[in-house]
Amino acid sequence: MPQPASAYFIPETKDAIIRTTLAVIVVNEPGVLARVVGLFSARGYNIESLTVAETDHEAHTSRITIVTSGTYATLAQIKAQISRIVPVKRVIDFYGDNEAVSRELALVKVAGQGDHRVEALRLADAFKCRIMDATLDTFTFELTGSSKKLDDFINLMKPLGLVEVSRTGVATIRRGSEKV
Repeated sequence: MPQPASAYFIPETKDAIIRTTLAVIVVNEPGVLARVVGLFSARGYNIESLTVAETDHEAHTSRITIVTSGTYATLAQIKAQISRIVPVKRVIDFYGDNEAVSRELALVKVAGQGDHRVEALRLADAFKCRIMDATLDTFTFELTGSSKKLDDFINLMKPLGLVEVSRTGVATIRRGSEKV
């Protein structure tokens, strides 16, 4: 279709895809995680990272940390739908929050001999990894940091003999003394 000859023509643009971390504070009872994850599944939303743990034993609350992406409207809809689930106490969106700290842990197993083994050790030292296990043929490194840092390290280990990776998922919290 030809474009109108108006000076006021504004071409259609798609909404940008935003990646965000949501902390969902819930009552710690059976089935809550299934309900939250089921909401994502039923509506075709993707979960890039999922971390769950009880955070207050006496208050029976848990924190579900979800990394997901979508348009601004989609993410607003996700937050609204999660908030309506009965055992959910609060939903916190960390998108664009400069006062938040996010970390992830990975165990990375690398097999190699000779120069590859030496290079893997050199890179592990540069990334401040801890050696959790070492055999004559493999190393298992522990690495903590941003998801990007973990991705970068894993990509560097691929040509050196990457065997296996286990990641915990993202944990996020705000800086300062204010409780979220």
